[in-house]
Amino acid sequence: MRFFKLFGVSTLLATTVFVAMGSAAPAYAQSDIIRHNEATFPIASAIEVPAGYSTIYLSGMGAPVINPQAPAKSLEAYGNMATQTEGSLKRIEETLKGMGLTMGDIVQMHIFMVADAQTKKLDFAGMMDGYKKFFGTKAQPNLPVRSAFAVAQLANPGWLIEIEVVAVRPTHH
Repeated sequence: MRFFKLFGVSTLLATTVFVAMGSAAPAYAQSDIIRHNEATFPIASAIEVPAGYSTIYLSGMGAPVINPQAPAKSLEAYGNMATQTEGSLKRIEETLKGMGLTMGDIVQMHIFMVADAQTKKLDFAGMMDGYKKFFGTKAQPNLPVRSAFAVAQLANPGWLIEIEVVAVRPTHH
C-alpha cells in the first residue's frame, strides 16, 4: 500500500487492484500496527496502534445454544468451556465480518470465565483449546493482547465464558 501512496494512487484504487488480482488479504493493510508477541504463549504482550485508526469496541458475547432440548440457561444447553469459547469467538467473528473486519483486526480481548458448577474448577485449558482455533494460526497469525479473569458468575447461568474485544481499522477505510 505504501508503494501506491508514494506514487499518488488512491487507497481505493490500490485495494481494487489487489482484489482484482485475487488477493486474500483484507481490503486494508495493518502493516503500521506493531504486535509484540510472546514466543511461548499465543497472545501479544503489547500492541502499538498508530494515529489514523478507528477503535471498535464489541460488547461481551457468550456462547450460543448448541442443544435446544436441554433446559434453558443450563450448561447442557451451551456445552463445555472449549465449545463455549469457540461459540463465543464465532459470534464475535460474525459481528466483525458484518462490519467489514476480521479476527485479525482484534487488538485487545478480555475473557471472563466461571468455574464449572459440577467440578468447581476453572477450565483454562478448555478456553485455550477454543481460543487457539482463531488466533496464532497459519490462516490468522495476528495475536491480541489479552486478559483472562475468573469471576463469580456471568449474567447467563449456563455460560462458562463471556468475551469482549476491541478491534481497529484505518479511518480511511
